[in-house]
Amino acid sequence: MTRPPLTLLAAGGSAALLLGAFAFQYIGGMSPCTLCIWQRWPHAAAVLIGVLALTIGGRYWGYLGALSAATTAGIGMFHTGVERGWWEGLASCSAGSIKGLSVAELLDPTANVAAPVRCDAVPWEMFTLSMASWNMILSLVLVALWLSSVRRA
Repeated sequence: MTRPPLTLLAAGGSAALLLGAFAFQYIGGMSPCTLCIWQRWPHAAAVLIGVLALTIGGRYWGYLGALSAATTAGIGMFHTGVERGWWEGLASCSAGSIKGLSVAELLDPTANVAAPVRCDAVPWEMFTLSMASWNMILSLVLVALWLSSVRRA
């Protein structure tokens, strides 16, 4: 049986990180890159896993939640490496918003075409760490919470 307070805290942590990402996007005006979007999906899964763990119960939900948090931490680590130039990013990290546009649309100066969001650019940082880095660190804390929730009370 999982421990409900830790499960709630872990799932709530993923919900808070997800809401923070949406706030940066919709309130702060920072469009996400491909890797930013990828980091959101495991958080959404962790929230769903938390709801299932709290309603259905059972021991193994905590392991799934930990796997979900570890997945977003891994993507965050990869994204951090791309931002710092430790390795190359994905091809989709620079062409995400121009897919489906013709050459004429791309060359038209009056067209309302947003510039592609690059995965190697850091739009915001705190204490020299980017959002991807903070997501990685906080997600590793969530892994520990999920795993702690599995232990019997």
